[in-house]
Amino acid sequence: MKTIHQSRSGDLLTLSVFLAVANHRSFRAASVELNVTRSAVSHSIKSLEQRLGVRLFNRTTRSVSLTEAGERLAGKLRPAMSSITEALQEVDDFRGTPSGTVRINASDVAVRMVLRPLLARFHKAYPEVHLDIVTDGRLGDIVAEGFDAGIRLAEAVPQDMIAVRIIDNVRFAAVASPDYLGAHGRPIVPQDLYQHDCIRFRFESGAIYRWEFERHGIAETINVAGPLTLTDQVLMVEAAIDGIGIAFVPDFLVAEPLQERKLEQVLDEWCPEFPGLCLYYPGRRHVSSGLRALIETIKTNGRACENLSP
Repeated sequence: MKTIHQSRSGDLLTLSVFLAVANHRSFRAASVELNVTRSAVSHSIKSLEQRLGVRLFNRTTRSVSLTEAGERLAGKLRPAMSSITEALQEVDDFRGTPSGTVRINASDVAVRMVLRPLLARFHKAYPEVHLDIVTDGRLGDIVAEGFDAGIRLAEAVPQDMIAVRIIDNVRFAAVASPDYLGAHGRPIVPQDLYQHDCIRFRFESGAIYRWEFERHGIAETINVAGPLTLTDQVLMVEAAIDGIGIAFVPDFLVAEPLQERKLEQVLDEWCPEFPGLCLYYPGRRHVSSGLRALIETIKTNGRACENLSP
C-alpha cells in the first residue's frame, strides 16, 4: 500500500483524497479507490482540516458526512479536478497504448450480462488499463460520483449523456420450478399471481418492484406478495429453482435452467420487452483511451451496434 506525504507538491493528492472521501462518504472506500491505507486517508483529511482551520466532515462510528464547508469545497473542486484529470488523460493518449483507470457504475444485472463475459479478454488485450467496477442499483450521478461511465437501461440514461447501445431489448420472464407449479397450479393471467407465492425484488432505494405485464395493449401492474424479498436477481432465480415461488427476472438469467427444465415459464404472452442496455458517459468530458478500448471491446463482443444521440 502507498502512503500519503504532506507537502506543497502533495496538495493535489490531498484534494484527491478529500474528494474520494466526499464521494464515497467513507474513509475505507476512499482508501480502496486510491490504493492507500485507511490511516493515511484519515491523516490526510485531518491535516487538510488543520491547514484550512475548518471541519470538513462529521464523523461517527457508523457514518461520515460532509459539513457545510465540506460541501462547498467539494462542489468547487469537482469540476476543477475533472478538468485536471481530462488534461492528463489527453496527454496519456499520446502513449498509443490504452492505460489508466476506468471507473464504471452499473447494476448487478448489467455487470453479469455485459462486462463479466469480456473481462478476461479485455485484461489480456489491455493489461495497462485498470477497470474499477462498482455494482450499484441506484441511478446515481456518475459525474458527481467520479465515474467515467455507467451502464443502465436506455430509458434511464440522462438526456445530457452520450449513450452507446449495447443490448437491443431486455425481456422479462416469470418462472417457477416444476414442483411448485405441480403443487400450486399455473397462473393464466397476471391477476392469478395474487393467489401465488412470489419472490419479490427490492431496489436499493427500498422500493419493491411491481411486476409489469402487457398483452394486446392491455397493461397490468401487480403488487405481488410472497415469502421472500431479495435485492439480488440471481438469488431470485436460485430461490425459484428451490421451489419457493414464482420469480420475475430478465430472461437471460433463466435461459440455462429453462433449458435444463429446472424452471418452467408462465404468463409468457404477458411478459413485456424493455428498452435495452446502454453504456453512457458525459458528452463534454474527454473520452480516455481506456474507456474507448472498453467500448470497442463491447462492440466487438457483439453487444453493441449503434450510437444513440442524447
